[in-house]
Amino acid sequence: MADPRTPFSSPIFPVGVRRLAAHPNAVLAVLVGRTGPVTVADEGGRVTGDALIVRPGISHSVSFAEGGADVLYLNGLAFPFTAPLAVAATGALAQLAAHAIGGATDAIAELRARLDLATPPLPTNMAAIVRAMEADPMVRMPQAELARRLGMERTQALRRFKAATGLTFRAFKLWSGLQHAARQIEAGVLVRTAAMDAGFADTAHLSRSFRALFGLSPSAAIAGLSHSGPTPRAGGRRPALRPGTGCRPR
Repeated sequence: MADPRTPFSSPIFPVGVRRLAAHPNAVLAVLVGRTGPVTVADEGGRVTGDALIVRPGISHSVSFAEGGADVLYLNGLAFPFTAPLAVAATGALAQLAAHAIGGATDAIAELRARLDLATPPLPTNMAAIVRAMEADPMVRMPQAELARRLGMERTQALRRFKAATGLTFRAFKLWSGLQHAARQIEAGVLVRTAAMDAGFADTAHLSRSFRALFGLSPSAAIAGLSHSGPTPRAGGRRPALRPGTGCRPR
């Protein structure tokens, strides 16, 4: 059951490698190491912890202990901290992050609520657009259609979309396609098939985009998955990649 408070998904990505090259997260990310701490670093410094909440849009590298980590992307959620790169979650927040990474839908919804300090609710028409684009990345909604649905001229509609989602219209379409491709790849689909299914021009286009936003190539991601180590320490079983839309906490 999707959380009625948000149209955004919260995908969980297993990472079986020890390091991700420099890349900017498209959205707020929560990283939980499986067997040890996670470190994110940029030119300004580094942050290490068992569970990290990483600011989007900042180019950073990531290193993991043996066994890798799992990443929860909280689409549509603003980074609620003043830290320039990331914060290390501790105590109850770290436990909540681990349960969310483990795939507990109520925990994902609660984590969103705990971090949702600066994200205004979407208008109904904007929420419907987001749901449609996330549900099917092959739907290449043109800018003119966005403007029509929002009832405003094109430039104003593009500004409104970015203000509401945190991403430009083009970046949101790319991110939605990459999430779909990553789900396909984790499920064992061939990279070329995942590229076509997600609306990319070809395998090279997917690979470039994948590396730019995830810090590794699709082939490296597949190799890492095949050598994934122990299960997460606090989150239960190793989670499969899933939409993670969450449910309202009971």
